[in-house]
Amino acid sequence: MANIKPLAIGNLVAKYPIIQGGMGVGISLSSLAGAVAKAGGIGIISTAQIGFRDPDFLKNPMEANMRAIRTELSKARAIAPKGIIGFNIMVATRNYAQYVKEAIKAGADIIISGAGLPVDLPEYLAEAKQIATEAGKAVSTKIAPIVSTAKSAMVICKLWDRKYKQIPDLVVIEGPLAGGHLGFSREQLSRYGADTFDAYDQESYDEEIRGIIKVVKQYEEKYGRHIPVVIAGGIYTHQDVKHAMEDLGADGVQVATRFVTTEECDAPMCYKQAYIDAKKENIVITDSPVGMPGRAIFNSFLENKELKKAKIEHCYQCLEHCDPKNIPYCITKALSNAAEGDLENALLFCGSNAYRACKIETVNQVIDDLFYGQK
Repeated sequence: MANIKPLAIGNLVAKYPIIQGGMGVGISLSSLAGAVAKAGGIGIISTAQIGFRDPDFLKNPMEANMRAIRTELSKARAIAPKGIIGFNIMVATRNYAQYVKEAIKAGADIIISGAGLPVDLPEYLAEAKQIATEAGKAVSTKIAPIVSTAKSAMVICKLWDRKYKQIPDLVVIEGPLAGGHLGFSREQLSRYGADTFDAYDQESYDEEIRGIIKVVKQYEEKYGRHIPVVIAGGIYTHQDVKHAMEDLGADGVQVATRFVTTEECDAPMCYKQAYIDAKKENIVITDSPVGMPGRAIFNSFLENKELKKAKIEHCYQCLEHCDPKNIPYCITKALSNAAEGDLENALLFCGSNAYRACKIETVNQVIDDLFYGQK
């Protein structure tokens, strides 16, 4: 790319227009987020069961997670003192508001929120600001919704405008090729050809992206302020970045899967090797315990869950609409097993391009390749 412009989100300016996508449980913590921020991008820590390694996690998961928000951000700041570091917080998280307020209190530069529409995010920001002001502290946290359709973009922008007299500081458009929990029904995934390989209708979803950008521009004009738009989901190569920014007019990209196979990623080496070993046909759409479609690497865990329901030994209070009595397995346990290297009993979330990983790189090498191409 001939002219790489920094990504400006209000007073936050990243040298490279790239956000590292949030990956939980324990895949994007301080090491990865700090490294991306140090390299000139925006590093994102996932709050999804962020405190899973805390000795008190089994007994008091909420308290463990709150401590870990502060600890992981502090560790990332030590890696990148001048970098931009934030959190990805799923709307589907139980006690979502508390996670948001704790992240703001800890000093997050930005909160990116999806897995549901963050309709009340401005309210939680305002409440946290009020508490900080009373304590003599300033809050400058930016807030960004993740949307997948023009309809959801309109719902968020219209509601925030009407109810809070506010617009997003940034909008992340996450397409159907993303990893983990997806913002699409199985029917929508099928419509875009994103549920099977070599059938993806890029042109069709590009039109949806243009529709979302059109919605965002309406609110830019109303408030007289630019709202940066970042495209996510399936961004893996230099050509993907060029298409998002030059052809579609995005201000930047959000990338997750490509960063998994880096030296700095918080995942264990066996998790990274699972990406490298994966074949195209190994990447599947599966249903999470709360009914949301997700993309993962097919393994013995997914094969066995189709045969029998797992015994739920403990509830970790992770997702708002999870009923332990009626779920096939515990997603916290399955994802924490992945982060701890127990791959035989793990859910291995991934993006559609995970099979393209062939080696371990550094964060700097990934960013160089995405923006300048192979040297």
